[in-house]
Amino acid sequence: MKIRIVDFVVGIFVIAAFLALVFLAFKVSDFSHLGKHDYYNITAEFDNIGGLKTRAPVAVSGVKVGEVTDIALDGNNFRAVVTMRISEKYHNLPIDTSANIFTQGILGSNYVSLAPGFEESNLKNGDRIETTHPALVLENLIGQLIYNLKSDKNKSNNVKESAAEAKATAK
Repeated sequence: MKIRIVDFVVGIFVIAAFLALVFLAFKVSDFSHLGKHDYYNITAEFDNIGGLKTRAPVAVSGVKVGEVTDIALDGNNFRAVVTMRISEKYHNLPIDTSANIFTQGILGSNYVSLAPGFEESNLKNGDRIETTHPALVLENLIGQLIYNLKSDKNKSNNVKESAAEAKATAK
C-alpha cells in the first residue's frame, strides 16, 4: 500500500514538472502572439544592421513596443530590410518616426530604437520608416581608433625628425 502512495506522489510530481516545463517553454518562446492580430508590420532599410537578429526588441524611449520579425537584403540597393511587428496599442507612431540600431550595454545584443517625430498622420500596417541610422559596429570603431593612434605616432615621429633635420641644417 505504501508503495502505491509513493508511486502516485512521484507520478503527480513528474506531471507537474512536465507542465511547468511546457509553460516555461511557451513563455520563453513568446507564443503569446499566436492567434492574436493586435499588431501591425512596418519596415525600415539600414546600411548596416550589425548583429541585429530576428526577435530582437523594438523600443520607444526604452519601452518595448514590438520585435523584429524578418531581416532580408534588398537586391537592388544592397541594404538590409528589417520588418518589425509593433503592438497595436502603439498605433499612434508618427510617419516621420526614425529608427536606430543600438546595443544593449557595451557587449549586449542589438535592438531597434524608434524615435517618434511630430507629424499628425501615423504609421499603418505595411508602411516604411524613411529615416534610419545604422548600427555602430564595435570592431570598426576599435579599428579606427588603432589606425588613428598609429597615424598620430607616425606624425609625431615625422615632426621630431623634421625638427632634428632643421636643427642640423641650422648649424
